[in-house]
Amino acid sequence: MKKIGLLYGMENTFPMALVERINARNVPGVMAESLMTGAFRMDQPSGYAVIIDRISHDIPFYRAYLSNAILHGAKVINNPFWWSADDKFFNYALGGKLGVAVPKTVMLPHHSHPPSTTAQSMRNLMYPLNWDEVFEYIGFPAFMKPHLGGGWRNVYKVNNPDELFAAYNETGDLGMVLQEGIDFTDYYRCYCIGREKVHVMVYDPRLPHEKRYVLDVDPRESPLYPRIVADSLTLCRALGYDMNTVEFAVRDGIPYAIDYLNPAPDADRHSVGEANFEWIIEAMADLAIQTALSEAPPVQEYNWQRFLAGE
Repeated sequence: MKKIGLLYGMENTFPMALVERINARNVPGVMAESLMTGAFRMDQPSGYAVIIDRISHDIPFYRAYLSNAILHGAKVINNPFWWSADDKFFNYALGGKLGVAVPKTVMLPHHSHPPSTTAQSMRNLMYPLNWDEVFEYIGFPAFMKPHLGGGWRNVYKVNNPDELFAAYNETGDLGMVLQEGIDFTDYYRCYCIGREKVHVMVYDPRLPHEKRYVLDVDPRESPLYPRIVADSLTLCRALGYDMNTVEFAVRDGIPYAIDYLNPAPDADRHSVGEANFEWIIEAMADLAIQTALSEAPPVQEYNWQRFLAGE
């Protein structure tokens, strides 16, 4: 029996709906369930052919479990080795290399020394920073956000240097990126599943969370639709993500990839709406079953190496 395990946290609507959808397909030799584990041995497999990971980015114990499961032959969506290697700044730099439009971005040093370090640990760091050079490149307004993280946590919009410094003083030892603000006319959020299927959704991040998905506009009517789909696939194939969302802000007819490190994307029925929820459940059920039945090995090389080599 090929078992598919769902590993998740506080979310309620997506995990069990996906388990039920997979099992309703009645595929011979395939079944899905909510994953359960305790302390685990390094020399024993997990018992799952496929694990869909929705929470290990917040819980290191689960990340260790998944890594060991892969060592013993399980396939994990998304692969924790690829995910652990990524951060937002690298992803923006990679997107630019691949020809996707991305906002101008710089990486800022930690405001406060990371734990167990001192000023002596920072002897290779310029001090003070050349802030004028940063401001000239990025401009205002700008957004400052952690290079690791999500869920709009610790994100600041700053309109001038004083606001930037006030926000920077609050960031502690977080690694922060500073990015030019894109004054957008349109905004899209895309599910990208299996590095093959893309579902484009009209989205407005300025609205309250439960109202951000604009359900009465068909994104396929936009002349930018083919480019948005193509850019989503380019990014997810390079990063090796089988489950991701990619967000685009449109300025002067150009879709800028704003956020695409979302390997456990929002899939709550109440926020994304019934039609979008149905699409993600169907696409993930297809992917999970296909992955369970595939004989391909669970770990491959980092995909972005091939993209940079022109392959």
